[in-house]
Amino acid sequence: MKMTGTFDPHDRNSWYFGMMTRQEAQAILLSEKDNGAFLVRDSNTILGNYVLCVKENNKVSHYIINKITNTEQQTCYKIGDKTFSDLPSLLAFYKVHYLDTSPLIKPATKTIEKVIAKYDFDGNDPDDLPFKKNDILIVVSKDEEHWWTAQNISGEVGSIPVPYVQKYSEGMSILSLRNLHLDSSSHHVPQQQTTPVRKTHLEVKLPAFARVKQVRVPNAYDKTALKLEIGDIIKVTKTNINGQWEGELNGKTGHFPFTHVEFIPTNETSVETNGNGDIHNSTPKTETPT
Repeated sequence: MKMTGTFDPHDRNSWYFGMMTRQEAQAILLSEKDNGAFLVRDSNTILGNYVLCVKENNKVSHYIINKITNTEQQTCYKIGDKTFSDLPSLLAFYKVHYLDTSPLIKPATKTIEKVIAKYDFDGNDPDDLPFKKNDILIVVSKDEEHWWTAQNISGEVGSIPVPYVQKYSEGMSILSLRNLHLDSSSHHVPQQQTTPVRKTHLEVKLPAFARVKQVRVPNAYDKTALKLEIGDIIKVTKTNINGQWEGELNGKTGHFPFTHVEFIPTNETSVETNGNGDIHNSTPKTETPT
C-alpha cells in the first residue's frame, strides 16, 4: 500500500533543519520508524545550496539541491534534471512522486532544543529577537552557523546570535549555571566578542557600496583601520566571517567592523565614482528631523 504524505510544504520550520553534518542528518532519520521521513539541511560544501535527506529502504539518501539563476535572472532550485521555482514546490512534487524507492511522507521529528543567554542582546535588525542574560529560548531552526531562529517565553520569534547563548537542559546543575554566571559576570558582551556577520551579507556581489551609520575612531597605532564618519560611502572589497571587512574610503584601503555600515541598494544612484571606481564622498547626508 502506497503511503501519501500529509505534511505542509510551506511550513518551513517543520522540514528545514539548517546547518548540520551528513552524519547528524543520518542519525535523525535512521531513528524514524517510516521510510519517506525527510529533512532539508544546508549544503556543507557550496554556500546557498541545500541537501534533501530522505529515509528510503531503511537507509538515508542525500540529494543535492542546487540554487541556480535561470535565463530570466530568477532564482530556481534544481534537483537531478528537474527545476522548481522554490523549495515548497520541490517538496510538493516529491510528495506524490518517488525519489528512488519512496516519496516524501513526513518531516523528521524535531527535538526541542533550548539555549540560555550568556549576555544581553538588544537586536540590530527588525528580524532580531532581543533578550536578556539568563533568558531561556527555544531553538526554532539553525538557519546559519552564527545565526539561529529562536522563540522566547512570550512566543515571539526572531534571529539570535549563536555566540551569545549556550545549550540549556532542564537538568543543568546549579554548578553549571554558577559557572555560566562566573564566565559572564557582566550582562554586556566582552569587547573582543563582536556580533557575528550574517550569511546574507556575505552573498552580496563585491565590490559594493556601503554607507557608514556609526562613527568609528580607530586606535592610533592601527594604521590599517579606517576612520569612519556617519554618511561616508565605503567601497567594500571583501567581507569576512569574523565581521572585520575590508574596503576603500577617501583613497585609503583598510579594515572596519561590519556593524558600522549598511549596504546601499543597487537601485540607489546617489553614489558617485570617478573613472577609476574611486568614491567621491559628496553624497548629501540624511537630513535630521526637527
